[in-house]
Amino acid sequence: MPEGPSIIILRELIEELHLSKPEVLEVAGNAKNFDKDRLLHKKIQSFKSWGKHFLICFDDFTVRIHFMLFGSYLINQSKKIPLKLGLIFKKDELNFYTCKVDLLEGNVNQHYNWENDVMADEWNCIAAIKKLKNMPEALVCDVLLDQQIFSGVGNIIKNEVLYRTRIHPLTKIANLTPAKLKALVNEARNYSFDFLKWKKENTLSKHWEAYNQKECPLKHVIDKKELGKTHRQTYYCTKCQKLYN
Repeated sequence: MPEGPSIIILRELIEELHLSKPEVLEVAGNAKNFDKDRLLHKKIQSFKSWGKHFLICFDDFTVRIHFMLFGSYLINQSKKIPLKLGLIFKKDELNFYTCKVDLLEGNVNQHYNWENDVMADEWNCIAAIKKLKNMPEALVCDVLLDQQIFSGVGNIIKNEVLYRTRIHPLTKIANLTPAKLKALVNEARNYSFDFLKWKKENTLSKHWEAYNQKECPLKHVIDKKELGKTHRQTYYCTKCQKLYN
């Protein structure tokens, strides 16, 4: 599943096309939960991202694309698998595959709180800390995947943030010191930008310290278990990462 930084890369690639409110000349694909003809001859006002969501914004509605586990896209290219949504402009085309496509009515700002997006300029770490304090019994391995607190954080970022902050994934929010809680929140944003940089360099996996590793940088064995209510695969070092209680 693409995490927030990967959606930023998609947005930036489209921005490089210098599309200025392009008109949709053709619509294709097998997306069935809305009338695709509604997009025809409408001008796109902007392309945005919120966490793992890619947003194509029109005047009075927005097309939301979530890539789920196996979604993909091509710009000015196509491939021989079923097309979920294809948009053709005067000189360019965007094609989306194996993804979930929805239509959101009204202004996009009615649907999203940009303060929740760890990579947005509007990101609000104080608001994130306040939300966490309201869920003291929650585990850190679960809260980092809560998109209403850390929009854009996925399983890779979760594992790397917990290792960087030396927090055991089964630690409850209530047991974190104020300094550790602040570090957790800040590192979610910091690592996301590192992820973006390394993803662009095609070196992301070379920088993993816990995720998909057998040993941590200090040569301790990495444990691998499905933890928390989310049951997501978690990689952690019991020697480096402290279980606060």
